[in-house]
Amino acid sequence: MIRHAHLAVLALFIVTFPACGGGSPSTGAGVAGGGNGGATPPAAIQHVVLVVLENQNYLDVIGNSAMSYLNDLASGNALATQFYANVHPSIGNYFMMTTGQEVNTNDAFSGTFSGESVADALHGSGKTWKIYAESLPAAGYTEGDQYPYIKHHNPFAYFDDIRNDPAQRNNIVPFAEFADDSARGNLPNYSFVVPNNLHNGHDCPAGGSSCPLSDRLTAIDGWLRTNISPLVADSSFTSGGVLIVTFDESATDDTMGGGRILVVVAGGRIKTGFQSSTV
Repeated sequence: MIRHAHLAVLALFIVTFPACGGGSPSTGAGVAGGGNGGATPPAAIQHVVLVVLENQNYLDVIGNSAMSYLNDLASGNALATQFYANVHPSIGNYFMMTTGQEVNTNDAFSGTFSGESVADALHGSGKTWKIYAESLPAAGYTEGDQYPYIKHHNPFAYFDDIRNDPAQRNNIVPFAEFADDSARGNLPNYSFVVPNNLHNGHDCPAGGSSCPLSDRLTAIDGWLRTNISPLVADSSFTSGGVLIVTFDESATDDTMGGGRILVVVAGGRIKTGFQSSTV
């Protein structure tokens, strides 16, 4: 069963086609609209922003006061309650989200990938994309870790067609460019956003691995509130954009391979207070 790949399919679908559907609160896609009796359908979604966080169990996040912002985002928009990662550890899930394949399940993987990816599909259809990676040393950087930047959280750095094309490679940019692109209305059609290891829940916010879980969760929530809430509040984005916030894998759950994780879908065209229990 392919699960994380659904995010890539959703991203491409809503960039390319008008919003449609409807459906019951337990099974629908969460996109408002459709069923309009033959009226002109709404314009296509133009921007997808996918934010990927690290290693947290669904039940440690939902309802946790340490994550008040993310819980507010979930309750006010659309939440998948039965979404599962594919594997442990991280790297296979990042590849699944962007290639539809696990490719490798060793976080120390030093090879490259020559198959098709979401970047190929976007580029081939005339759509724009960027990966915004926090603490990335420089635009176009495709080499190893520069802590707290972690390469295996940036799958685009492994793709041969990107590594070998300077124009494509320069779509890998430091996260500092995200706020500027957003403020100027210059976000690409597809944005893949990865906080660094101090803010994504993987490590303690001061570094290292010894701290209460609440410290990690508070660091995630503060980062989202600071960096993502302005996007959610921007009507120029929400009118034609979709934000997806998820985790690469759970912390301790192995159900279906990578464990149960949170997926929130937000935007002006997303059903409010919607939950899907579809696996």
